[in-house]
Amino acid sequence: MVFSQIMEFASHFAFRQSVNKFNGNYKVKDFTCWKQFLCIAFGQLTHRESMSDAMLCLELNTDKLYHLGIGKLVNISSLSRANENRDWHIFEDFGLKLIQQAKALYEGDNQLDVELKGDIFALDSTTVDLCLEVFWWANFRTTKSAIKIHTLLDLKTSIPDFIYISNADIHDVNILDLIAIRKGSYYIMDKAYVDFERLYRIRTERAFFVVRAKENMKF
Repeated sequence: MVFSQIMEFASHFAFRQSVNKFNGNYKVKDFTCWKQFLCIAFGQLTHRESMSDAMLCLELNTDKLYHLGIGKLVNISSLSRANENRDWHIFEDFGLKLIQQAKALYEGDNQLDVELKGDIFALDSTTVDLCLEVFWWANFRTTKSAIKIHTLLDLKTSIPDFIYISNADIHDVNILDLIAIRKGSYYIMDKAYVDFERLYRIRTERAFFVVRAKENMKF
C-alpha cells in the first residue's frame, strides 16, 4: 500500500531511539508509541478532518491494518489517552530527525530562480484556532483558544528548518531569539519582525535580512 511505502522512509530504529530517550513505552502492553505514530500519520496523510474521522477510516479498512503496521483495530479512547498522556517530546525528537534526513537528500538543490550561495529562509507564523472548552490552557481571547506555529522554511528545498509551537498571544518577533542565525544566510520576514536590536543581531552574525517596513518606522 502507498501508506506503507511512505512509512518506510520513517526509520523504526530512529523512532525507537526517540521513544527510549523519553521512556515512552513504559508499562505499555500493546498500543505502542509506534502504533500511535502510525495512526496519527495516517490521519494526516489521508487528510482526515478529526481523530474520529481517522479512526473511522481505519475501522472501514480493518483487513488492511496488518499491512499498515498497526495490527488489530485501535479504539478512539486508546488513541486519545495516548495523545494526552505520552510525552510529546518523542514526536518532536523524531520529527527533527526526519527533517535532517530530508535535508541530506536535497542537499545542493535549489528550487528558486535566484542563484545565491547562502541559504534562503522565510520566517512566518500561523494561528490555529482551538475549542475554548477543551483547550482552556491555550489562552488567546475571551471567546476562544489558539496556538501559533512558527516556521522557518528553507526556500531552496521547501523543508522546514525550525518549527516552534507557542501560545497565540506570543508576539512573532520573540521567535527571533530562538533561531540560530547562520553566517551568509538570508532571512525574509514581514513587518511583524521589525525590531532593530534583533535585526542587528542578524547583521553581527554576518547574515542578511529582507523585511517589510512599518509605516511609522524611524531609522
